Amino acid sequence: MDDDKTKTFVMKGIGVSPGVVIGKAYLFNRMDIQAPFCKLGDADLIPSEIDRFLEALHESETQLLELKKKLVDSGGGMEPLYIIDVHIMIMRDRKFIDLTMQNIREMSVSAEWAVRMTLEKYQEMFDRMEDDYLRGRITDIQHVGQKIINNLACKHHAPLEMPEGVVIIAADLSPSDTAQLKIDKVLGFATDVGGKTSHTAIVARSMEIPAVVALKSITSAVSTNDDIIIDGSSGVVIVNPDPEIRRRYEWKKKLYEKAQDDLLDYAGLPAVTKDNHRVEIGGNIEFIEEIPSAIHHGAEGIGLYRTEFIYINRQELPDEEEHLANYRSVVGVEGLSWATIRTFDLGGDKFFPDKKSFHEMNPQLGMRAIRFCLKEKELFKVQLRAILRASVYGKLRIMFPMISGMEEIREVKSILAEVKNDLLSEGIQLGKKIETGIMIEIPSAVIIADQLAREVDFFSIGTNDLIQYTLAIDRINEQVSYLYEPLHPAVLRLIKSVVDAGHKAGIRVAMCGEMAGEPAYTMILVGMGLDELSMNPLAIPRVKKIIRGITLKAAESLLEKVLTLSSLEEIKTFVGEEMRKRFPEDFSEISL
Repeated sequence: MDDDKTKTFVMKGIGVSPGVVIGKAYLFNRMDIQAPFCKLGDADLIPSEIDRFLEALHESETQLLELKKKLVDSGGGMEPLYIIDVHIMIMRDRKFIDLTMQNIREMSVSAEWAVRMTLEKYQEMFDRMEDDYLRGRITDIQHVGQKIINNLACKHHAPLEMPEGVVIIAADLSPSDTAQLKIDKVLGFATDVGGKTSHTAIVARSMEIPAVVALKSITSAVSTNDDIIIDGSSGVVIVNPDPEIRRRYEWKKKLYEKAQDDLLDYAGLPAVTKDNHRVEIGGNIEFIEEIPSAIHHGAEGIGLYRTEFIYINRQELPDEEEHLANYRSVVGVEGLSWATIRTFDLGGDKFFPDKKSFHEMNPQLGMRAIRFCLKEKELFKVQLRAILRASVYGKLRIMFPMISGMEEIREVKSILAEVKNDLLSEGIQLGKKIETGIMIEIPSAVIIADQLAREVDFFSIGTNDLIQYTLAIDRINEQVSYLYEPLHPAVLRLIKSVVDAGHKAGIRVAMCGEMAGEPAYTMILVGMGLDELSMNPLAIPRVKKIIRGITLKAAESLLEKVLTLSSLEEIKTFVGEEMRKRFPEDFSEISL
């Protein structure tokens, strides 16, 4: 149950108010608005709160018994009596009572809120039942809980407070609903139904808070206090995000907030320096719903499509047709010149339906990415077939993650050739030019980049993992996260050597790690000669602005100086001063 409770899953709806918000879910039900969140300020209040609950429980049962007596006296039929008996049984159920008292003791919350938590727990259990009839019996428990809450509320006159910084989860929100909410404490909305003109959408836009509607079943999928991310730009909601996803969206949120000025003026302009050096700009996406946002913010192509998200929250693996439908939505899209599809980075602790089979002590160094693909070849082939089939619709690049040596890329190419031949023998048409590349994200790949370059059409530097592995730190480990430094001299030298090795072999070199989207690093990356920078779409306008404000000569000069500095602090100080001097309006408060 704990695994399910904390499992990351994604829901897709209609984004009706842009922006990113990260917070705690608050399941809003207009029927139980009188069950406010109330944290007990003093542990001494717990016994009296338990007494309140037991008194309300007794009072509720008494009321039902009185009602039953009236029905019997009036000859009202057996069915209502049966329902009342069921409700009384629930009220007397030891598990129901014990769980509620446990909530009061352990969570130190009011009796009303404790009952609500119990109801949500039962909701989760009933949702898992396969029998429709039994699953529908949850309504009996809800009615019992509501009756107890009502009796509690009638005797409780403390101020009703909603917790700060919550994301409202509701079936829908009417004007009267929003009138009951402490709107100034709401971070965002996510609803089962609605559209761009629904009341929820209008309120969200007027308040400038992110909202996603038409999620169909989010009220049954989410519990109060679940961690939740709402991306109102792409219409995506992520529940219980794992640390990596959360970190990525925190970054995305930060970028969105920065993009709320006039930077969008730069979105449609090419990334060309004053001395006419052109850098291609791609967008990194995880869901096809993000494509419109990528185009809007100035992406010329998709530099990184993380396909592992196709697998999340599923009990069965996607088949070839599902893969194809997904890739078809990325390739050949009007407004985008190319699409780079990265084969899935599954394995370790990442989203695999049967992840218990791959439990590892250190998944970041374990059976993941290309290692997993080469172990599960048939699974890999399904994805490759779909990617190749999608190539007929536009310019497509296939990128393989976490390549560490020649043996891996040669085996990958052998499998790819086999799949390609199978498709051709079946008479399936493929694109005329399908580029293949690898992510450079392991130090060993950097060291032999000159040899790897002879095997592929392009490199793309994945700085997130490259920095992690180079500096030997787990980037989601708070104890050592301070060591994660893109400007570390070792990291910069590795990147420079990859660019040089790629260009010497005549192939293009891109960067798709988060470092590419940090404007403070843009001059360094341009100076290195990277052909393409791919990033979170929200970062694109600002990076374009930087590129258009410099010359290649100046960027190369800055890089030359940086590479002579031996310490991280020297580099950070120098780069910070340079960027403040050149772009005072953008870096007035920069702290690298």
